[in-house]
Amino acid sequence: MTSYDVLFAGAGLASSLTAYRLARRTPSLHIGMVEQGAAVGGNHTWCFHETDIAPAILEGLKPFILKRWPGQSVRFPGHDRDLPTPYCAMTSQRLAAVLSGVPSIDVITGAQVTKATADRLILADGRELSAPCVFDGRGPGRVRHMRLGFQKFLGLEVTLAAPHGLNQPIIMDATVPQTDGYRFVYVLPFSETELLIEDTYYADGFDLSESHLEAEIIHYAARKGWTIATISRREQGVLPIVLEGDFEAFWAERRTGAVPIGLAAGLFHPVTGYSVPDAATLADRLGRDTPLTSDRVRPIVEDYARDRWSAHGFYRLLNRLLFRAAAPDQRYIVLERFYRLPIPLIERFYAGETNTGDKLRVLAGKPPVPLMRAISALRPQPLGHSAGMREGILG
Repeated sequence: MTSYDVLFAGAGLASSLTAYRLARRTPSLHIGMVEQGAAVGGNHTWCFHETDIAPAILEGLKPFILKRWPGQSVRFPGHDRDLPTPYCAMTSQRLAAVLSGVPSIDVITGAQVTKATADRLILADGRELSAPCVFDGRGPGRVRHMRLGFQKFLGLEVTLAAPHGLNQPIIMDATVPQTDGYRFVYVLPFSETELLIEDTYYADGFDLSESHLEAEIIHYAARKGWTIATISRREQGVLPIVLEGDFEAFWAERRTGAVPIGLAAGLFHPVTGYSVPDAATLADRLGRDTPLTSDRVRPIVEDYARDRWSAHGFYRLLNRLLFRAAAPDQRYIVLERFYRLPIPLIERFYAGETNTGDKLRVLAGKPPVPLMRAISALRPQPLGHSAGMREGILG
């Protein structure tokens, strides 16, 4: 049996940021990470608004940031807007490169964890690894005690035959046909000719046709006058959009075994699905002078998750309005109206720091959805057996 000071099941975003923070705090720590895939971080792009994260924590994230833009834009059928909020992108490749430069972090790839306990990981090949502190960052698996909508997407990283002319991301282009719920295209310009183009849907189901979405992306590029010369990478995912849930029941299943972090702990923005702010903030909290045993860190993670759940009730209400009060092809109207609001309010929304005045401003005036359906969506529904998602869909 190989012994470590800290172990991570999964080498995704939350695991990687936490391992890096712990290694910087105490370089002598022997940290082990076990990843089922071929590389740290898998095949992902993670983005966030610079205002989502406290300045001191943002400073520690800088090695992971591949690209920073000084602003961003949104486009709707009745409203376009440029926002001067800086926007940042991280990639799996950058995550892996940063961790490879930390000698105290030992990454085992291509290995499946079959059991994760509070003090060991058992691998499919029979190996056993032990540590007084074990984290589980393998994603949510099968989520119970929450009712969800889904944000599903396919992205193509492409090189164009000529410059695209964009100088900042388009984080929502909802001028596309509104099929399968609220649909928008998301565009990140990495160079004059390189783009990540994602076709995204806020949908009631999580089924995703790769061939259909790829064709839609190619059509979108052609409509913009862009000729795709090469496709270098494909990325797809399904993110949870929480409508309601039972936090205590959710966490009752997580009070034994390895300590959950990231999506496994329910840590993501309920409306946007963004996970970098919570992953970075919790990593910073765990990287303070915390005794590194599973029993000591679990209450820290649970308390942080409970605080976020309590603070996010308003966002779950907005999700219910979006999914239950608005007709699927009219959901974009809710977001179009939101993006007419003041920029500081929008920044606080993405940061998960919406205040009472913001809430009143968001809900004021004529609702962008039918009134009676809006009223019925305000109250959470009792949870039933349908409140889960398929095993392994999210990660």
